[in-house]
Amino acid sequence: MNCRSQILELTVEARQIEETVLAVLHTVLLHRSSGKFHYKKEGTYSIGTVGTEDVDCDFVDCTYVRVSSDELDRTLRRSVGEFKDALRNSGSDGSGQISLEFYQKKKSRWPFSDECIPWEVWAFKLNVVNLANEQERQICREKVGEKLGEKIINIIEVMNRHEYLPKMPTQSEVDNVFDTSLRDVQPYLYKISYQITDSLGTSVSTTMRRLIKDTLAL
Repeated sequence: MNCRSQILELTVEARQIEETVLAVLHTVLLHRSSGKFHYKKEGTYSIGTVGTEDVDCDFVDCTYVRVSSDELDRTLRRSVGEFKDALRNSGSDGSGQISLEFYQKKKSRWPFSDECIPWEVWAFKLNVVNLANEQERQICREKVGEKLGEKIINIIEVMNRHEYLPKMPTQSEVDNVFDTSLRDVQPYLYKISYQITDSLGTSVSTTMRRLIKDTLAL
């Protein structure tokens, strides 16, 4: 099985880290989640509904749609919070990457553990810049909002392609494909990881600051 991957990149200030990452992860999981499976007998099942809700960002001019699941939101916020803290502790200007990997389990014979086979990975690279004043922050709020909106549209376009998804499992195999631990939604099995780079490339930092200065000059 070939694992397909998508890479997104955005430059933000520190207070925008959590909202931008959550917007991306929630958008992906909105399209990679289903309602809970209710099996009547082996091979026969019904799927519950998935609610959605709009989320207005506080530090970015952007509204995104997420699955209406407090459990899923809390799970994502824990991972994103760890990434945010690590990124902010790396210095005033830094960069990092957080990845959302979807996988399915392949049963192995005893005494070997199950094999996890990835089938899709979303990597989100974040560059963090330190801005001088509130006027620059307001411009950054608008510019990041525009870019984030473009990333969300890009995600939706990718999701609309007819590409590989794990086949619907039987009741005995559902835990090999879906995360069944949540009460109100059933995403495909996934894991989140991240890595931090201590210093940000000068070209990225300079580009954001030049963009802000050009806007101020208008």
